[in-house]
Amino acid sequence: MVINIWFTMGGGFMVLDKDLLDGIPVFLTVAEHSSFTLAAAQLGITPTAVSKAIRVLEERHGVVLFQRTTRKVALTEAGQALFSRLNPATQEIDEAIAALGQFREKPIGTLRLNMKRSACTYLVEPIVAEFRQKYPDVKLDITIDEGLTDLLEGRYDAGIRLGESVDKDMVGVRLTPDLAFHVVGSPEYFKRHGKPAKPEDLQQHDAIMYRFVTSGTFHRWEFVRSKRQFFVDLPSPVVVNNRDILINFARQGLGLAYVAQYEVERELAEGSLVPVLSEFIPKTSGLYLYFPARTQAQLKLRAFIDMVTKVRGA
Repeated sequence: MVINIWFTMGGGFMVLDKDLLDGIPVFLTVAEHSSFTLAAAQLGITPTAVSKAIRVLEERHGVVLFQRTTRKVALTEAGQALFSRLNPATQEIDEAIAALGQFREKPIGTLRLNMKRSACTYLVEPIVAEFRQKYPDVKLDITIDEGLTDLLEGRYDAGIRLGESVDKDMVGVRLTPDLAFHVVGSPEYFKRHGKPAKPEDLQQHDAIMYRFVTSGTFHRWEFVRSKRQFFVDLPSPVVVNNRDILINFARQGLGLAYVAQYEVERELAEGSLVPVLSEFIPKTSGLYLYFPARTQAQLKLRAFIDMVTKVRGA
């Protein structure tokens, strides 16, 4: 049976027939030892099987590769030309296979991560310098993405998102406890409009609404009272799909924003944003590092997990 293998070559595709490779390892071994008997011993097959493999290879390509006598085996001109081209390539393959061992021995390679900017600021930026110092053979390739990109399609090793956003077929590692959310506004905004005392009061306020990048839907403001969850829809003269802009506009007094505490820790500490209605807002799932199950054995990923989980206690 013929098996086709597709290789990407400079943006195109090359079809390689499996039959083209049949007999090549035998040919190389015979050429290396100049002996069918020694080649058979090294390959763990009979001299008859070696002879048959070479005969099939010669018949397939219509050339004689070896001159054979009862005492000597020597390459023909065609055989020598083939050996000269194939031998360096096989050595490179051997070296490439041997080099795979280093991926088992220590963290090495490129770790491609996908996350929102706020998660990067909160969890990753504090450890990058230490991670690079401890694992100099690992290159961090971080993509800031406000959407929810498919890791496999984007060829990412892992991502960081809220636990509720992680697909169930992914492996998830909790990085933070459940997260507190707040409605926030600038001191100047509250001077002009006053502070809402209950969620229903928000109908009298302006909201800066966040639109999810992937789905295009609005983030609805969720509240809880007496264990009953409900939503409040607000007037929204400004809509954005970027969390940094959402927070900046709130700081400028353009309206109120519904944000996670970790996103605005600096603003809350300096007083440029003030939280309200926090007692009415339920906590949500924490941040998780998530990845396909097949990648969890990678040492580069395990090293990152070990370090990032030390930043915040999950």
